[in-house]
Amino acid sequence: MGTFFHTQTLLIIAAGAIATYLTRIGGYVFITRMKRIPPRVEAALNAVPAAVLTTLVAPAAVTGGLDVSLTLLVALLVGLRLSVLPMLAIGWIVVMTLRHVIG
Repeated sequence: MGTFFHTQTLLIIAAGAIATYLTRIGGYVFITRMKRIPPRVEAALNAVPAAVLTTLVAPAAVTGGLDVSLTLLVALLVGLRLSVLPMLAIGWIVVMTLRHVIG
C-alpha cells in the first residue's frame, strides 16, 4: 500500500458525494417549484423519518447479540412513555450494563 488513498477509492467517494448532493438539491428544487404539495406526496414525506429509522435499527435487531435485542426492547418500552433523550440515555445505560455483565 504505497499511497494513502487509492484513486479508485477517491473516485467512489466523490461519486457518492455528488449523487447525494444532486439528490438532496433536486428534491429541494422540485418541492419549491410546486404550487401546493399533493396529499399523497405529503404523506410520503411524512413517512421518511420512520423508514430511515427502520433501516438503521433493523440490521442491529437481526444481527446484534442478546445485549442489542434486549436494549431495543427496553428502548421501545421506554419510548412509549418518555421522550427521545431519556430513551436514548436509558438505552445506552442498558446496553453498556448488559455488555459488561454478559461479557
